[in-house]
Amino acid sequence: MSLSIRNQLPGTVTAVTPGEAMATVRVRLAGGQDLTAAITRDAAEDLSLAAGTAVRALVKSTEVSVATGSVEGLSIRNRLPGTVTALTTGDAMASVRVAVEGAELTAAITKEAADDLGLSVGVPVIALVKSTEVSLATA
Repeated sequence: MSLSIRNQLPGTVTAVTPGEAMATVRVRLAGGQDLTAAITRDAAEDLSLAAGTAVRALVKSTEVSVATGSVEGLSIRNRLPGTVTALTTGDAMASVRVAVEGAELTAAITKEAADDLGLSVGVPVIALVKSTEVSLATA
């Protein structure tokens, strides 16, 4: 199956915490970072997720935010430090490629935001992804 989702990060489940309707799933990415996904409990059960399960974390580029400074005081759990490797801007939107340890992410943000942040190749950034925006896939 081919997907249009640009961000497909391989990893291994390290913990599953089921709740009434939702479950949080901790994933150790290939680069060593931890990522949290908040998915339905039914989905976690359907995928038979448990510690040691190989997964692919999927995140649409429109769900990746970019910060150039401190990100303290945010509820966003997934914070991946990296460096801008490519920046393509149009009249309204920009595509930002970010190299993180062991992977690359693409963020689709407004051109105005890219300009305000002073983004260019080589700028250190933090990619931010809400746990509710992370989907998981198994082989």
